[in-house]
Amino acid sequence: MTRYLSPRTHDDTSGTELRLFCFPYAGGGASAYGRWQRSLDAHGAHVRVMPVQLPGREGRMDEPRFTELGALIDDMDEQLDEELDSPHVFFGHSMGALIAYSLAWRRQQRGAPLPQALVLSAYRAPHLPAPEIADPNASDEDLVASLAALGGIPQVLLKHPDFLAALMPVARDDLLLCAGNRAAADTDPLRVPLHLFAGKRDRLVSVSEVVSWRRHAGRGCEVRTMPGGHFFVRAHEDAFLREVASLTRQYARVPVAV
Repeated sequence: MTRYLSPRTHDDTSGTELRLFCFPYAGGGASAYGRWQRSLDAHGAHVRVMPVQLPGREGRMDEPRFTELGALIDDMDEQLDEELDSPHVFFGHSMGALIAYSLAWRRQQRGAPLPQALVLSAYRAPHLPAPEIADPNASDEDLVASLAALGGIPQVLLKHPDFLAALMPVARDDLLLCAGNRAAADTDPLRVPLHLFAGKRDRLVSVSEVVSWRRHAGRGCEVRTMPGGHFFVRAHEDAFLREVASLTRQYARVPVAV
């Protein structure tokens, strides 16, 4: 059993044809997708949500975090390899989009089974510089303010200093992981359909920067815009999950890509 998936998530996959592996945004964890299964079921998605838990957060808080993307992808590729033999789709928001793409590209390079599709939201194409949420040397107060302005920290949690103190090291390490990425920027296109989402009022990642993913699409690419800013997946969750459900229905019975 891979440590990237909870035992309960793994046990619930029996009889489910398509899996939706969900990779977290910077500072986030698997709990960000805790409500998705029920919502996607309600929208007739026919998928099993598989939230991916990175080390150094939530149930893996005692493990060291990765700050180098290549090392993280190496570990995930090894640990999730058996799970990715079954039909699946990758979803990633913000940093999660970078991780989802990088893992798929790594598996393409070594001839491993690929996702049926990638659903990526609110992140620049990998040949572009990583989005700058805050100066690397920013104080905790400034970093909290930047994350809150983007919608990455719910307002109610800004009044809980213990939560913020635990979040800051995770967020800083995740920003390092994104900032150091130049991997796979000028490589062969990914042989997987790309479905991209951009927030119309996203101040961190513009629609045109999301459209630039087309450079990396070898099996088709479409871009959809959503109302809201960088965290439209939270602010407009139900509308976004309706879109995700419609996409996953396209792949529920498609053979695994190799």
